[in-house]
Amino acid sequence: MKRISFIALFTFLLCCRAALSAQEIARLTVEPAPRERNDVPVSASLDKITFRNDSTLQLFEVTSSGKVPVAFQVEHSPRGRLIWWILKGRTPAGKERVFELASGKASATGMGGITTELENGGLVIRTGGRPVLNYQYETLYPPQGVDTAYKRSGFIHPLWSPEGKVLTTIQPRDHYHHYGIWNPWTHTAFRGDTIDFWNLYQREGTVRFAGFSEKESGPVYGGFRARQEHVAHPYGDKTVALNEVWDVRVFNLGDGMWLWDFTTELNCATSDPVTLLEYRYAGFGFRATEQWTNKNSSVLTSEGKTRKDADGSTAKWCIMKGEVDGSDAGILFMGYPSNYNFPEPLRIWPENANGGRGDMFFNFAPTKNMDWELEPGKTYVLRYRMLVFDGDLTAEQAEQTWQAFAHAPEVTVELPTGKKK
Repeated sequence: MKRISFIALFTFLLCCRAALSAQEIARLTVEPAPRERNDVPVSASLDKITFRNDSTLQLFEVTSSGKVPVAFQVEHSPRGRLIWWILKGRTPAGKERVFELASGKASATGMGGITTELENGGLVIRTGGRPVLNYQYETLYPPQGVDTAYKRSGFIHPLWSPEGKVLTTIQPRDHYHHYGIWNPWTHTAFRGDTIDFWNLYQREGTVRFAGFSEKESGPVYGGFRARQEHVAHPYGDKTVALNEVWDVRVFNLGDGMWLWDFTTELNCATSDPVTLLEYRYAGFGFRATEQWTNKNSSVLTSEGKTRKDADGSTAKWCIMKGEVDGSDAGILFMGYPSNYNFPEPLRIWPENANGGRGDMFFNFAPTKNMDWELEPGKTYVLRYRMLVFDGDLTAEQAEQTWQAFAHAPEVTVELPTGKKK
């Protein structure tokens, strides 16, 4: 017979006591979906719910065998107050799930989860003590002897798999301006000039970190909001053409896969418009580990394209995977339906890239086949989600994960009076 530790028993009894003593303040029903769901982030508005403070809230799932405590996190943002949790496990198609939000004694849901820490010029996000990704906020210079024009800040590297494999690379000898996961624009028009923010050696423009507006850790997610500036060099280092905000959020799935969201908000930094001109690559880019070549890696898109024919096609999602340190790992890249020019065109290097080695490069490139004019006073948003895994991922799993991202679970909030929000 399996023995139960005193701590586990004590925690269980505390949860039971909390469920009995808590006062229900709202019932949250996750509405049925036409497709099966697995481990999906869920949110609901708290703006019309009255409670003393976040620390008194408790969340339980209402099941046939009783109420089960659920870890949650409260977000305070311009969108209002939101409660977040993970819809854990498998939810069959057509099945609703019911949760009870209660007020009582301070909950212990803040223990564990996702942490964000500043380390050696970067911000590292970890789950359960294991690193997920590093955002480099300090300027990183190229290797000695390489043109310092290649220096940059404001990018993600390393990106780790759950088993600790590094999936990104920076400053490869063939392209010193490639920086893990980064988001510059290659061919733009500003004040009558053509500015390249991607190819740093052109000395036309660059992107730099400009400060954090938020860093958050918690039981459900951890992340940051970072300000970045697209600097137009022809007008001096103080002339910023585009302001950008990166919102990066890693969710605590706890099942051996990393799930994280990347949102970029763009707006003109001056009274002059910026046009992102049609070009074969630009925007959300990924340079893979140098261990991936045409011998040990693969590509599969939502439209069934592979590395042979994916370049120039459009896709909702794309799986890139390959061998790292003796076993496979990969990333599922997902675009959001409201993104400009969705489903977005792809830039994927061909199998014979880099002298036949076949190094891996991926790009969601919304301006690959059309211009995008950004007007002063407006904010433009692109959203992406990544699922990072070890081993394999099927097309069916990718489609299911994308569906949960593109069509977030709907939550009905019912107050004790019976009035629904």
